[in-house]
Amino acid sequence: MPENGCTFCAIGAGEVEAHIVFEDAHSLAFLDNRPLFPGHTLLIPRAHHETIWDLPSELVEPYFANTRLLAAAIREAMGAAGAFVAINNVVSQSVPHLHAHLVPRNRKDGLKGFFWPRRRYRSDAEADGAAEAIREAVAART
Repeated sequence: MPENGCTFCAIGAGEVEAHIVFEDAHSLAFLDNRPLFPGHTLLIPRAHHETIWDLPSELVEPYFANTRLLAAAIREAMGAAGAFVAINNVVSQSVPHLHAHLVPRNRKDGLKGFFWPRRRYRSDAEADGAAEAIREAVAART
């Protein structure tokens, strides 16, 4: 196990077995050991980065290019109509190493309850306030 105790780093180092489906210099993909559906894959950056906001700028393009590649390949390989791609950051992140879930999907496949309750904003003012707060946070980071 790596010094940081990360299971995904151990998979990347070959210390823990996994069903590898893709690898390159930047990332590694393997089957989830508790899949929603057959073909459910996790894509990780090789270097240990815990969340999307920790991913260095130079890795964003190769990581998301591989995400796109795998989403299409999994859809084709599993005979699925589409794919669900998700990244949890801190909350609901079972392993604190950035990973994208790539899940083959079909209509009426039974996947329910995976999404949280959705509700409308109470008013346009509430929506405007949320939008403005996000614009300000983006401006502060650019």
